[in-house]
Amino acid sequence: MSKWMIDPDHSVAAFAIRHMMIAFVRGQFNKITGTIQFDPEDITRSSVEMEIDVASLTSGIKKRDEHLLSADFFEVEKYPKITFKSMGIEKTGTNSGKVTGDLTIHGVTRSVTLEVSFFGPVKSPFGETSMGFSAATSLNREGFGIMWNEPMEKGGLMIGRDVEITVDIEADLAE
Repeated sequence: MSKWMIDPDHSVAAFAIRHMMIAFVRGQFNKITGTIQFDPEDITRSSVEMEIDVASLTSGIKKRDEHLLSADFFEVEKYPKITFKSMGIEKTGTNSGKVTGDLTIHGVTRSVTLEVSFFGPVKSPFGETSMGFSAATSLNREGFGIMWNEPMEKGGLMIGRDVEITVDIEADLAE
């Protein structure tokens, strides 16, 4: 079992959500930290803990970011972190698995399952040994207490309930 530190300079958590029932709006969080205990011989013994700085959110539109960080959505001043702690891992392929764990958003903790692929290890030109991990899931934001919405004139809601989540991580071997 080896310990890997999430590299916040090369890791991102992204989201996509339906807007006005016609298109997806995307954004990402650019500050992720944490550790991964990884056993390549038996990935079911592995574990991950990560923390996302909610204030690092960016969608590319300042006004939208301010709204998303407000009490209508993430309420960053009260809930500055999103956390994930694995509770179990199932191997599904040579370089893939399902990681189930506790995800806490907006003060609400729910069990989620991430579909994960992993790559490496590789040695960088600068001497670090690194691995890559990609994870994806979909969740209902209302289950985490993020309820804001507006009805559309001809039916439907301004913002979808289901959010597609992807997390791309580079992690460096801890010395």
